[in-house]
Amino acid sequence: MIIDLRSDTVSKPNKAMLDAMMNAPVGDDVFAEDETVKKLEERVASMFGMEAGLYCPSGTMSNQIAIKAHTQPLDEIICDQLAHIYNYETGGWAFHSGVSIKLIPTERGILLPHEVEASIQPDFDWLPNSSLLCIENTVNRGGGSVYTLEEMKALKPVCEKYQLKYHLDGARLFNALIAKNYSTTDLSGIFDSISICFSKGLGAPIGSILIGEKSFIKKSRKIRKVMGGGMRQAGYLASACLYALDNNINRLADDHTHAQMLAEALGKNTLVSSIRNVETNIVIFSMIDKNTTDRFVTYLADNNIKAVPFGGNSIRFVTHIDISREMIERSISLIRAFI
Repeated sequence: MIIDLRSDTVSKPNKAMLDAMMNAPVGDDVFAEDETVKKLEERVASMFGMEAGLYCPSGTMSNQIAIKAHTQPLDEIICDQLAHIYNYETGGWAFHSGVSIKLIPTERGILLPHEVEASIQPDFDWLPNSSLLCIENTVNRGGGSVYTLEEMKALKPVCEKYQLKYHLDGARLFNALIAKNYSTTDLSGIFDSISICFSKGLGAPIGSILIGEKSFIKKSRKIRKVMGGGMRQAGYLASACLYALDNNINRLADDHTHAQMLAEALGKNTLVSSIRNVETNIVIFSMIDKNTTDRFVTYLADNNIKAVPFGGNSIRFVTHIDISREMIERSISLIRAFI
């Protein structure tokens, strides 16, 4: 039994999802003729009170399209220093959009209104134009930390005051909805755009969707094309996302429970020096030193558990749809035995 805790991106479609994919009606999506893709785009946009959607191969692409559509060269993005768009998208904001980035340091990736307002650039010739605020929910490097609905809403007046566009990187947004018990419609009217990933906790093999106003999505569709994201019979993939929406949202609570179980076991091991607060399906913890960190990762691998170091003395576990309770119990027994 292989227990893969490296990421929630490693899950594979089950038979029911594969059956849905194989039976999907498809067409050429570059010509806007794939009915399954259009159904997914319309459904997700409607769920969040947006006008339109755009299906993309990845969350990185949907984020980068949003940045390109919302900005122009000489502009600046404001985001947390832990943000995915800064740490894991290869500097795409500079490569694709010719913009700079202003980082706000936090412990958990949750931005507050006064922090954003203090980061707005004055209107001087030698400074870029503050034009876009990006937040991430949940925050990967924050240990799966979650914005409350009130915290997301509180940033909106700052954006309106300074004419900033407001983008949500919602790669694991449904984890946040389950953890904080708010609904998709509760987010209506807050953001100018939202990116949502289906290949993480929702268990689809590929795909993210970008939603916003019709004019924004029309512009984004052209940007997707120039980035190489125009797909043909993409309905086979979009049908997996529709299946995930129907079947895999409420079960995210199981992933959160499993993460809490792992965190509790780690907290009882004296070689673990600290654990970030676990709110969703991500557990980030630190060992007492680098040697112990390396030894623990090797020990796990020798026992058929896959995990990756996460910088310094830290390791990250991510629970997901392919991790059963039996696997969690097996992992816990090995954590207890590590001395």
